[in-house]
Amino acid sequence: MHTHTLNSFFTPLARIACLVAIATCMICCTSHPDVPQSYSNSQEEPNIYPDYKDVTIPSNIAPLNFSVRNASEVVARFTYGAKTTTFGEGHKVVIDQDEWKEMLNQCKGKSIKVEVFAKQGNEWTAYKPFNINVAEEEIDPYISYRLIFPSYVAYEMLSISQRNLTNFDETEIYNNLIVSYEADGQCVNCHSYQNYHTNNMQFHMRQGHGGTMIVRNNVPYKIDMKTDSTISAGVYPSWHPTLPIIAYSTNKTGQSFHTRDIAKIEVQDTQSDVIIYDVDKNEIRTVSAIPNEMENFPFWSPDGKYLYYGSAYFEYKDTVAHETEMIQRWDSVQYSIYRRSFDAKSMKFGEPEMVYDAAADSVSATFPRISPDGRYLLVGIGATGCFHVWHPDADLYLMDLKTKKIRKLENVNSDRAESYHSWSSNGRWIIFISRRDDNNYSRLYIAYFDKQGKAHKAFELPQADPDFYSYFMKSYNIPEFMVEPVQITPQQFAQEAKKDGKKVQYVSSGNSAEVGMPKDDSEHTIN
Repeated sequence: MHTHTLNSFFTPLARIACLVAIATCMICCTSHPDVPQSYSNSQEEPNIYPDYKDVTIPSNIAPLNFSVRNASEVVARFTYGAKTTTFGEGHKVVIDQDEWKEMLNQCKGKSIKVEVFAKQGNEWTAYKPFNINVAEEEIDPYISYRLIFPSYVAYEMLSISQRNLTNFDETEIYNNLIVSYEADGQCVNCHSYQNYHTNNMQFHMRQGHGGTMIVRNNVPYKIDMKTDSTISAGVYPSWHPTLPIIAYSTNKTGQSFHTRDIAKIEVQDTQSDVIIYDVDKNEIRTVSAIPNEMENFPFWSPDGKYLYYGSAYFEYKDTVAHETEMIQRWDSVQYSIYRRSFDAKSMKFGEPEMVYDAAADSVSATFPRISPDGRYLLVGIGATGCFHVWHPDADLYLMDLKTKKIRKLENVNSDRAESYHSWSSNGRWIIFISRRDDNNYSRLYIAYFDKQGKAHKAFELPQADPDFYSYFMKSYNIPEFMVEPVQITPQQFAQEAKKDGKKVQYVSSGNSAEVGMPKDDSEHTIN
């Protein structure tokens, strides 16, 4: 038997060529292109994608790589303090991560000046400079989201992934194809964490091997939440910030399709209530099941003293099946925002209080999210319904819970759908999905929310390749901030998913708030 070194497999000429290639690669990876000596000046801003012009970003975000459309070559000069550096690779600007971190560290509370030089044909053009503003506040280092093809039948190819926002690392939390496919195919959705930490979390699995995956103190196990006393298993979740309880809506959900509407698809509930699940006792109980009210999307206040949710009044005429009637009257369903007080000692809820009477404004409000300081309510508003991801008219609105005034959130909305919004743990950043790029794929956008309650220009989630979104054929939804990554592997989750879920026990809450019409304590204006 002969022992060979790596060099013995190459001829001297091949070794030389290999070393030259490696050296060239190293030079290219660390070199900075020169600004062209001859160019014409333009007063127009450069046409860059993603649009990072004059955005405000966290001081720990990954590089804002971008491309210049219709350009064959690009050089971008970054000026920060007394220093300058340049980047450019073909029509793309790909920034060295270490140098980017240095820029951000030196520019907290300041701005980076960006000058773009683009070549079209044989001519170079210098465009109007723009700034990248660096906030002093950081962003939570991780987010998670579901990735899904924008289809109505191919739900089997789903995953929940997590992304490190300080770089471009992405890993899967759970992929349903590991567990089952085709006849036993799975749908996976609605991941939720307790107070931005991942040691207590949950997500749902539908269809094959269906159930709810609970993680308690980093130990995963599966439960079966279906009971004869509830409409369904838990659907839309919200972990209490400190206690081992999760609020859920229980829903009977269907979908219909528009033949002459840009919205394409309508997802609606024919029935829905709100319940809570005691993780340690493995018990569920009803919070709100008011006749003719469809309660949805619960969310705890940061202090855990209130449970917010959306609710729509809808009285069936009983002339046709409820599913058919809901499809016929889909545009008359409008949700308002309520809350119930919660006593942790007695586990009792108070009567419903109206927070925002959206129906009185002839709109529908959904997905209530309270800022970590308890001051603001961030909510999605559209003309009708509760599932706004397909509604082009859906925008994000902000209510000041002190003044009860509500306004369209500046600098974040577009003429396409905005929805599925979340706050960072420090309350300075908002993440949401938008279909503004092409109305087919939902992408993630981040906006700075300053101490004066103003949102700044939203920017698209940075990617290593600035052309990434032009070939990535999946949509993002349910973005959630995390202060740490999920440590449990997809294989560990899959192993638990294949087991039978532990049956939960339904107990009567003895809560007078389970029935009864809500009172209206709101005073609001909309602008």
